[in-house]
Formats: sequence, C-alpha cells, structure tokens
Amino acid sequence: MKLKQHFFAVGTMRTLLMITALTFGVGVASSASAQEVQITGPLAGQPAVRHMRVFRAGRFNVMPTIGYTLQDEFARALFVGLEANYHFLDWLGIGIWAAYNPANIDTDLTSQIGATGQTTDRNRLSLPQAGPSAAHPGAGFSHQIGHIRWGVSAHLMFVPLRGKLSLFQSIFVDTDLYIFAGVAVWGLEERAYTDTATAGCGMATATGQSTDQCIQSQLAQASRVAPAPIFGVGLSLYANSWFGISLEWRATVFSWNPSGTDESGHNQHGQAGSGFPDGVIDGNDSRTTFTHMVQLGLIFNLPPDQAITE
Repeated sequence: MKLKQHFFAVGTMRTLLMITALTFGVGVASSASAQEVQITGPLAGQPAVRHMRVFRAGRFNVMPTIGYTLQDEFARALFVGLEANYHFLDWLGIGIWAAYNPANIDTDLTSQIGATGQTTDRNRLSLPQAGPSAAHPGAGFSHQIGHIRWGVSAHLMFVPLRGKLSLFQSIFVDTDLYIFAGVAVWGLEERAYTDTATAGCGMATATGQSTDQCIQSQLAQASRVAPAPIFGVGLSLYANSWFGISLEWRATVFSWNPSGTDESGHNQHGQAGSGFPDGVIDGNDSRTTFTHMVQLGLIFNLPPDQAITE
C-alpha cells in the first residue's frame, strides 16, 4: 500500500512539472513571437500617421465671426467680430478676438414687462414707466436695461483631437476639436447712477404717473469696462488647405446690473440693514451673471499652402 502511494506521489509530481514546463515554454514562445513582430514587423519604426495634412502648426488663421448670446434675461447681443490665431504646434496656439454688438435685441420678458408692468410708489425708481406713452413715447423698461456693447479677449488654444468627419458616408471633411481659455474685457452700458431724490421719483403726479424728471432718469445710460475670464470649446471643419468653418461656444462671468433696477438693501452710504429697496441705483445693485454665446466663423489659413507629413 505504501509503495503504491509512493509511485502515485512521484507520478503526480512529474505531471505537475511537465505542465509547468509546457506553460513556461508557451509563455516564452509567445513573448518572443510578440517581440519579433514589434521589432521586425512591417510597421516597425513607422509613424502613427502618414501623409497627414497639417492645418495649424506654423500658420495663422483669420476668422470673421458672428455670434449670438444665449439665455439672457432682458436683452441678447448679436456680435460681429474678427478672430486671429497663431499656432506654434499643431495642438497649441494663441489668439485674440474682438467683436461689437450693433443691435439691441430685447427678450420676451422685456416685452412682457413693457406691456404689463405696474409702477407703484415702492418701485417707481426701478420702473418709472413700463412702456411707451403718449407723453413719453421713447421711454419704457426696454430703455433702462443693460447691454454688452463690445468685447476683446486674448486666449491660449489647445487642440486635443483631430481627424475626419463623414457626411452622408460620401463626403469626408478634415476636422479638429479645440478648447481655449483666457482673459477678456467687456464694454457695458448700464443705467446711470441715480437715487430717488435726484431722479424726482419720490412722488407721482396728480394723474398717478411718474414725473418727467423721473422718466428721464430711466433713459440715462453710463458706460464702463468689465474685465473677466473667458473660456470655450470649438469645432473646425476644413474644406481645403486654406478655408474652413468654425463653430464655437464661449462663456464669461462678470458682475453688472442688467435690469437697471434697484436691487440692493444698502443705503447711499453703503450701510446694510436699511431695507429693500434702498432708493439708490449704483454698483451695489450689480450681480454676477454667467453669459455664454455661440459663434460661427469663416476660417482663412495663412499661408494658404499647408505642410504634409511623410
């Protein structure tokens, strides 16, 4: 019995040793085979992409642009501008952007306030007159709201993805996705500083309307400059070596008073606790807003001829 157990144990050990040797041999063979393919295969030492069109590295691009702000409360901005970029590498560049808003586009909320807004003794400074009247056809809420008049920015651009897009499985377009971030300066128009006493909004006329002086305060605008961060993402579609289209989303954050109303509970001396409204329209009525927009641009690459890799 002991002899049989001895031979069984010896046989088992031999079997385990053979399995281990075979496994090791297969592993070594696989590793060697893979190594041989990596070293001597047809792609050994070859670049990841051949004959790649280089659209950005060492080139300028100039873009006339048109943009439109989104989700504004009282007025949208239609920006007409120009952007210029230079790329040191195909994935890294710098640029500047400048645009002007030539039109005031009121939102539906502004139209509703102008049509149905009610002026009372409590809110007379904030809303001297809701909409146009026979005596003051050029007044109303739409004339006191703030506008973004112009913007200028400088940014750093990073291009993490590039490739081709297929349109209807028949047209292939070179494209890249880019992100950017930088600093901007915005030209703002807001309702000018005033207070209840100066504007003459402390009392109504015999007919219950605001005085002419109070209504005139609704029309006074002041301009100022607001620095702010700017960031966004864009997609470029290239028709050929020198022309393309850019679709871009950009956003910024700054403080202002877009409604031109008395929003603060501080008095004219900056002291808190005097209650709301404080009877003054000034910087204390500003609030931080997130402003974003979409932009369409026409890309013109300079020089028009592009480099092509090996």
